[in-house]
Amino acid sequence: MNMSRLYLVTGFLGAGKTTFLKGFLKMFPGERIHVIVNEFGKEGVDGELLREVGAVLDEINNGSIFCSCRLDRFEEVLASVLGTEPDVIVVEASGLSDPTNVKKILGQKDKFPGVEYRGSICLADAVNFRKVYETARVVKKQINVSDMILLNKTDMVPAEQAEQVKQMIRAQRPDLPVHLTSYGRIEPEWLKQMERAQSAGAGSTGADSPEAIFQSADITLRKGLLYINRDISLEKLQKFVEMFIEDTYRVKGFVCLQGQWYLTDCVGNMFHAQECRPKEQSDNALVVLSGYGLPVRKSVKKAMEWYPDVVEKYDFH
Repeated sequence: MNMSRLYLVTGFLGAGKTTFLKGFLKMFPGERIHVIVNEFGKEGVDGELLREVGAVLDEINNGSIFCSCRLDRFEEVLASVLGTEPDVIVVEASGLSDPTNVKKILGQKDKFPGVEYRGSICLADAVNFRKVYETARVVKKQINVSDMILLNKTDMVPAEQAEQVKQMIRAQRPDLPVHLTSYGRIEPEWLKQMERAQSAGAGSTGADSPEAIFQSADITLRKGLLYINRDISLEKLQKFVEMFIEDTYRVKGFVCLQGQWYLTDCVGNMFHAQECRPKEQSDNALVVLSGYGLPVRKSVKKAMEWYPDVVEKYDFH
């Protein structure tokens, strides 16, 4: 039987998983690759890249693939993928997902006898790590199930801050390799070290704990929708968002402003919008993701007082 090597890629919103994936897929030249992507507001893995490396893509949307409500869909897709006998399977989990069930799922040898689990690579954002670690429960669970941490965006912080983040991770998982990097780069030797640890049975212990048998949503997550007025300028939208962005994990969505469509994607305190193709089915809304301990509702209401013509209606859960 042909065995498919499977890698799990995790990391909170904005940690750089998509950028990492673009380089990671190139590490398997000449091999048949299948990518399973599950991500909030995914704008899509670059189709040209997929053709270049000969990879096939499946996307699972509308929730975490490891949540009980979507688990059947993930198992269905994985079984279908294994039927094509790829050499490598890469699963990119949602930044909001709790992946502690992954070893239990992949350990069902009767269901998935063709899977050789090679480990979980977790992307951590050196810029925003402290905020998300203290306010988002799933971050700790992503670290628990990891076999390697790539501490990303270290070029954007002082060396002291990167070291502090590294020590925070080590305090939770002293056994875990933590590699400092930028632009999601991974060295081949790091991957080999992780694979050797997996084959020796020295991989992550987090998924073997009793809680790994169960799956629950991150009740600390708060989600809001801001329906944007199409007549405002991009400059005004930026000023509006910048008033509350630091109290969020991410602000993302397709919006049409004065006839031009933009993909807006904001992480940390950085506003980013780029022109894109028309999204006629879009609600012209921004999704705001935050959590307990972050006063996002208060900040958004303050921004709406300053810029009353930006939001036509809003909805926070």
